[in-house]
Amino acid sequence: MRHIHRHQILNPSKLKQKLLLWAQQFEHVLWLDSNNFKLKNSSYDAVLAVDALTAIQTDFENAFEKLKDYQNSTNDWIFGYLAYDLKNDVEALSSNNFDGLNFPELFFFQPKTIFFLKGNVLEVHHLGMVADAIETYLKAIQSTDIKPTIDDYSNDNIDIKSRISKNDYIAKVETLLSHIHRGDIYEANFCQEFYAENLNINPIAKYLSLNAISTPPFASFLKNNVNFALSASPERYLRKEGNTVISQPIKGTSKRSKSLKQDKTLKKNLKNDPKERSENVMIVDLVRNDLAKTAKQGSVKVEELCKVYTFKQVHQMISTITSEVEKCTHPVDILKTTFPMGSMTGAPKISAMTIIEELEETKRGLYSGAIGYFTPNGDFDFNVVIRSILYDLEKKYASISVGGAITAKSNPKKEYEECLVKSKAMLDVLKT
Repeated sequence: MRHIHRHQILNPSKLKQKLLLWAQQFEHVLWLDSNNFKLKNSSYDAVLAVDALTAIQTDFENAFEKLKDYQNSTNDWIFGYLAYDLKNDVEALSSNNFDGLNFPELFFFQPKTIFFLKGNVLEVHHLGMVADAIETYLKAIQSTDIKPTIDDYSNDNIDIKSRISKNDYIAKVETLLSHIHRGDIYEANFCQEFYAENLNINPIAKYLSLNAISTPPFASFLKNNVNFALSASPERYLRKEGNTVISQPIKGTSKRSKSLKQDKTLKKNLKNDPKERSENVMIVDLVRNDLAKTAKQGSVKVEELCKVYTFKQVHQMISTITSEVEKCTHPVDILKTTFPMGSMTGAPKISAMTIIEELEETKRGLYSGAIGYFTPNGDFDFNVVIRSILYDLEKKYASISVGGAITAKSNPKKEYEECLVKSKAMLDVLKT
């Protein structure tokens, strides 16, 4: 049973910084921030979960059943992630590529204390065992210094390498195009990794820099002991609210311009680009099919198709698909039957996942997985782990992966350029 305290806040923006900096003392932390982006179906402006009472982490084998048992037994708020390679639990697939991080493939924890920020109200939900500490926590948060957080380390000569050279990337996209022309697949999300070894960074400083550059609606900072995810994700994977399930895949990207006139033109061009729209529509069809596996008959609907949203770094084309499920449908089954998200795989889904596994050089791990939470009543909300820096503090290994949708109309050189556009914010943050 959780106890709830409500507090009026004068400066939510300042409090968010204080909360996140204060939380770094704990081994298990998950911070979720909408950055005041006004998207439909959002419950909170920001959420902070800290200090695990219980936790689960596992590889892909029987992972969704283990998660179901854990979610049932805690019957409480749980926070964590699903790595992309849980695909191997859902289908007869494998992941044998190089992995410089080796994060657990599934991780969730039951926090002792959760902070929910909505407007000018802060709610603290805590377990009885930390009741005596809450006043101390609140005083410590209020007194936290929020002077600019800087890296404690010097990385003047940082060497960020690409796992796939430009020429190899173009050759691999050509191979994907041959699969498309043969009819093996219609679309595939092909990814590559940029990485740095022997890198000392302050994860929270890098996250704050990345979030300030991008201010995305599904930002997250995750800490599992020495494993960190610093995510500036603009994309929602899946949300369940009552009996309604919502998916908001992104497919279609355009750079922005400092010129207002040119920026409007870029946005309009994206909206009307047949290649970008076809990418999006293919994934919408895939999501509709995935949601139909648990939906009430006839309840799957496309609420928005190919709507262009503007972010700090890019314009993105987003569609919104909803479904209704029976009350008895288990929330983990909804995730299992839609995972991994179609925007990060391709269509048909299994064929696309098989082919991209052969062509990619790196195991995706948490990249193109999902970070989020379950509520005690079985609702959930998860992002898509893109635009993210993954870091192992012990190994001093940092990983940035980016990808794009390859269709029959794709130009390999332009696809490579799109990867560079998507990776720019993360690479800039690592280099500074």
